[in-house]
Amino acid sequence: MSQQILVPYDGSPPSKKALEYTFETFPDANVSALYVVPAPEGYWAAFEDPEERIPNADKAQDRGRDILDEATEIAAEHDRELDTGFELGQPDHVIVEKAADEQYDTIVIGSHGREGISRILLGSVAEKVVRRSPTPVVVVR
Repeated sequence: MSQQILVPYDGSPPSKKALEYTFETFPDANVSALYVVPAPEGYWAAFEDPEERIPNADKAQDRGRDILDEATEIAAEHDRELDTGFELGQPDHVIVEKAADEQYDTIVIGSHGREGISRILLGSVAEKVVRRSPTPVVVVR
């Protein structure tokens, strides 16, 4: 049975590197790209449906489909197939939950490699995924 690899994909250069790394490093794996439409969090967010928390949710989902189409093109360039999907929510939470629920063997995630104050202010989805994931995580920079 081949490995199941989850690649969070947002169209950024680090996510492209992560996807290409996955195709090169895991030639026999089944690869899935996941785009997460970020939903605001906070006190009031706990009482709303994620779709209601996202301004222009339909537009965000359309953008997600475009981004995943780009990921599919990268897969074709590597003569690979790619499963794609998108979810609404907090990216790190969604990624970890999906990996656990669907029993992925590995998560391969890109990181901007920010340091210092920009990392503190912006946070790091990759770092949060590494800390919370029960699944092995490969961080590509």
